[in-house]
Amino acid sequence: MRAEMNTPPLQVVPPTGPLLRAEHVTIEYAGAQGSVRATEDVSFDVHRGDRFVLLGPSGCGKSTLLKAVGGFIAPRAGSLRLAGKPITGPGPDRIVVFQEFDQLPPWKTVENNVMFPLLAGGMKKAEARERARHWLGKVGLAGFTNAYPHTLSGGMKARVAIARALAMQPDILLMDEPFAALDALTRRTMQEQLQSLWDEVGFTMLFVTHSIEEALVVGNRILLLSPHPGRVRAEINSHQFDLASAGSAEFQAANERIHRLLFGEAPARAAATPTSAPQAVAVHS
Repeated sequence: MRAEMNTPPLQVVPPTGPLLRAEHVTIEYAGAQGSVRATEDVSFDVHRGDRFVLLGPSGCGKSTLLKAVGGFIAPRAGSLRLAGKPITGPGPDRIVVFQEFDQLPPWKTVENNVMFPLLAGGMKKAEARERARHWLGKVGLAGFTNAYPHTLSGGMKARVAIARALAMQPDILLMDEPFAALDALTRRTMQEQLQSLWDEVGFTMLFVTHSIEEALVVGNRILLLSPHPGRVRAEINSHQFDLASAGSAEFQAANERIHRLLFGEAPARAAATPTSAPQAVAVHS
């Protein structure tokens, strides 16, 4: 009789390589005067747990890139892959948070707004309600489950949108200037809360902004895009910055350096600030 062998438990090997890979992406769309090139030959990698920021002036194609990652626009050339698979259309593995507050159906309560995509995906109502309440608690809105969007402030609506997105447990959270319409104090509060939420949960985020200060505060890596059409100017490491360091000489020096990379000159108000800054790991002419 053969001796019974002890079989070792199956080990799950974590995925390797970038979560999101963009390779030589060129995007065009139809304009009034014909075809318009939004981005040209853009490449970057986003790894799991990254807070990756697309930064550039208005019209550089950063929001267009985000929409392409979301699967709403197909590149004219190049490729976009998520977890090694080509992006061919929208999917629940990528959830977008926009800056417009009317993304919340006004006839649904806060809780029902968060539950809606979960129910649409086939989740049972009790489980959807439990998950919605969990994430509303995470964003500080546990006491507003029965409120309607019109009764909320702009910052609260943004938090509902973030809770709804994270409740879907996407592979990557796509954020298209989500705080741009907020006043300065609320915007700062939302940046701080987003950072705290990331510290706790560790989600992967692709964040679009045209604010250098916001990019430094929110991101751990920043991709700089040139004015139209968007081309890669540089990639900057910014993991050492947060709101607490925003007034420091190093933060201001990083702000100046990014401004020079984007526009060819430092902002006039910061001309006398020291020049230490994070290293640009890639610069393109």
